[in-house]
Parts: sequence; C-alpha cells; structure tokens
Amino acid sequence: MTQLGCRGCREGAEDFGLAMAFQPIVDVNTGHAFAYEALVRGANGESAGDVLGRVTEASRYAFDQQCRVAAIEQAVDAGILDTGARLSINFLPNAVYSPMACIQLTLKTARKTGLPSDRLIFEFTEGEEMVDTDHVASIIEAYQRLGFATALDDFGAGHAGLGLLARLQTDLIKLDMELVRGIDTSLPRRMIVEGVMRMMQGLNITVIAEGIETEAEYATLTNLGVRYQQGYLFARPALRALPEIRMPTGTARQAA
Repeated sequence: MTQLGCRGCREGAEDFGLAMAFQPIVDVNTGHAFAYEALVRGANGESAGDVLGRVTEASRYAFDQQCRVAAIEQAVDAGILDTGARLSINFLPNAVYSPMACIQLTLKTARKTGLPSDRLIFEFTEGEEMVDTDHVASIIEAYQRLGFATALDDFGAGHAGLGLLARLQTDLIKLDMELVRGIDTSLPRRMIVEGVMRMMQGLNITVIAEGIETEAEYATLTNLGVRYQQGYLFARPALRALPEIRMPTGTARQAA
C-alpha cells in the first residue's frame, strides 16, 4: 500500500481521524507473525481510497505524520508488543525533505508507546517515481542508522527494481503480486522467483511474498524457500486488531 509522505512535517492541520487495519506477514516456518503491515482506513473503516481522496497538497504532510502515529499507537493498543512481531509502515520517500526532521514524531511515538525502533519497518514501492535516487538512498541509510528496517515493495512490478536495489540496499523486498498469483501453474514465475531468491540470499536481503490466496501458491512459494508470506490465505486485514493467522493446514494459530 502506498501512502503520502512528509515534506515539511507540518502538524496542526486537518485531523483525518485515521484507523489502521493490520494484516500479518507470516513466518511459514512457525505459523506466527513476522510483522504486521498497517493499512490506512477511515475512522469507520472507510477504504484507503476514500481517505486519500480527502488529502490535499496542503494537508498531505500532516496526513503522513498522522498515519505513522496511528499505525504505532493502534498496533500497540492491539497488543503487538506481546507478539514480538514487527510493524511495517508505508511511506513516500520523495515527500521526505529531511530524514531526521521528518522522523522525529515517529521516534517520539515509538518511545511513548514502548515500541522498540528495531521492530519498525518502513516500506516504499518501486512504482513511485524516483526523482532523486541519491536522496532516497540517504533516507534509507538514515532510517537504517536509527535501527529501522527498510523494504522495497512491489518488487518486480516495474523495470527499475534491480537498479534501485543496487543503489538503495534495503533490508527486505516484497515480491509484486504479479509474480505470486498463479505461480503454481506458471513456469516463468517460478523461474523468476527462484532467481530472485538466489540473488537476495547473496545480498542478505529478506524476501516477502504478498498476495497469496491459494494453498497451491503457498506450497509453491514455500518450496522455493520463501519463508515470509502475506495474503488473504492467512488472514484478511482487521481494523484496529491483530487478526488470527490461519495456516493452510487448517490449524488456527495466534500470532504470538
């Protein structure tokens, strides 16, 4: 999911009254949550599209800050501290004018709620236009110095994925759904993912597959060595709650 970023980090603008829905990224070796992705919703569960439709150029910076705060506070309220899982928050790097300035409210919220910085993941998508790759790299490096993990989302969706990864060196990548859907019946998809797994192992980058909906996709990805998986097969996003994980065997497990 893509959100709007924080150039200027202005506070005091419109209160968007955000709610967050959480979807687990599952460690298929244990059946527990490796992380939860925070997905923006309206206060009454309105879709991300409805919420984003209210965002203007003047309010987009405050919106991003409210997203970060809401993600952390609501995840902690939902019990993420007891699970050991990480929290993944989306951001738009082109809107971050200064990494250290724009991260201060996030750091303050994490300290206030007791969420360790090494349990935060910041993800962005390669589908976003990278006007200044060097600036984006500086954001990634700054976040990593602060103890955050970084993730390149929708890897494989565009033509720039490998080039971006060579420059940015994120800690994780999330395979685009186009590479995941129907992988059990597609030799090209299996060959591509197999090659990506080899490359990422050499680079010490963790691979996450998202959009898994069938047991056949899960089984194929697991056989290819993809340990971390996300999708409706395991759990649908839950508003202000950490949903129960249901493994394909039919065994329901709590993400703890």
